[in-house]
Amino acid sequence: MKDDACTSILVGKKAAMDGNNLIARNDDTFSPLNQQKFVVNPAVHGEKGRKIKSWLNKFKMDLPEDAYRYPAVPNVDYKKYGYYEESGINEKNVAMSATESTYGNERTLAFDPLVVDGLDEDCMVNVVLPYIDSARGGVKRLGALIAKYGSAAGNSVLFSDKDEIWYMEIVTGHHWVAQRIPDDAYAIAANRVSIQEVDFTSDDFMWSAGIQDFVAKNKLNPDLEGWNFRHIFGTFTEQDRHYNTSRVWYGQKILNPSIDQDPEDPDLPFIRRAEKKISKEDIEYILGSHYQATVYDPFAVKGSDEEHHRYRPIGLNRTQNAHILEVRNDQAAGVAGIMWLCIGGPTFTPFVPFFTNMNDTDPSYNDTSLEYRQSDAWWFYKSLATLVESHYSHFVQMDATYLTELNRYFRARVAEVTDQAKGLTGEELTTFLTKANQETVAHCRQESEKLWGQLFKEAIKLSKLTFNMDKNL
Repeated sequence: MKDDACTSILVGKKAAMDGNNLIARNDDTFSPLNQQKFVVNPAVHGEKGRKIKSWLNKFKMDLPEDAYRYPAVPNVDYKKYGYYEESGINEKNVAMSATESTYGNERTLAFDPLVVDGLDEDCMVNVVLPYIDSARGGVKRLGALIAKYGSAAGNSVLFSDKDEIWYMEIVTGHHWVAQRIPDDAYAIAANRVSIQEVDFTSDDFMWSAGIQDFVAKNKLNPDLEGWNFRHIFGTFTEQDRHYNTSRVWYGQKILNPSIDQDPEDPDLPFIRRAEKKISKEDIEYILGSHYQATVYDPFAVKGSDEEHHRYRPIGLNRTQNAHILEVRNDQAAGVAGIMWLCIGGPTFTPFVPFFTNMNDTDPSYNDTSLEYRQSDAWWFYKSLATLVESHYSHFVQMDATYLTELNRYFRARVAEVTDQAKGLTGEELTTFLTKANQETVAHCRQESEKLWGQLFKEAIKLSKLTFNMDKNL
């Protein structure tokens, strides 16, 4: 279900305008309609005998008797599609986003094939995020689980805390490499192996046991010198050029506009230094982008139809949610974690900030129906996006104005709630932030319904089933 999906963006704290580590990703599924909900999984203490079993294969494992509280964005119909909790920040302020589908080549998979009943994306957040105290610890725990159970698919996973960001690529049944993103850099990845030269003497890399011997024994390194993970394990296909590489090219074009690159270049750099500080709004724009200001934009007037559909956009109608996970390093731990969640698609709908120190989410987010129900956030924002796209040239500026105003409100709102929370601790703080989140949701819904009404009235005027009596007589 998750094949050929997702775009990831990682921004180090010195590269970010707000000075905080940011990890972000689009969750793109196979179908345009794959209902999701936003929930809080409570902490667990001393509960023995806990287990988990995948709904997609025969993977199962015992769970620790203690677990941290964390929010997640799982599938509603999990028995059919799997859990796929996707993203969250646990109560220790460790963020995890999983996964971006990643594909090893046939040469490496011949000697270490994927494990059919191994650990896959559907259970990955469940068995890692509630049990880790740091981003580095997340890589170590997931690596240990892959060593024990094997991997059922190629997956890339994002981890962050207030100090570090790690990007982990699992490419065969048991082999993986993880790289720490430098504080002053960013990285964009899109469904192909991204990590390049690996320094096995550096503390900024981690890797699966025996990976160097595995490559040497099976003669898998194509380069005359060096140890390039992308070259050894990655793919270089026609699909990469039109489906994957172009997305990295466009994201880097936005953040490094002075650099001239080929959208089909298979060796675009993984680690980049941007030409200016990167804001959350920059990340939102990229996650919702569709090659604006180029001939590759599906909505472009100039250019040919072939050019408009040559490359796969970053924002899609099958993006079920997009998220930016922020752990603020200049705030107290109780208010540090913020999950900017766009449920319904990032091209036309907002990223709403949620303080992750909460004990529940708003009912409009946590009780999504499998059938259309406009009171549900997932269905409502999906509908709003569809309405904007249906008359794109007429509605896109109204939508942009709406998003700009909401972003202004969200930034002010986060500052306001953070200030109001000073002096609160423990359950009192959690209760306060839970209520504050729901008030933010209510304001966003109110403003979004105003836009909906305006667009609906304008859409009626745009109907082709009209007739001007004076003009046509």
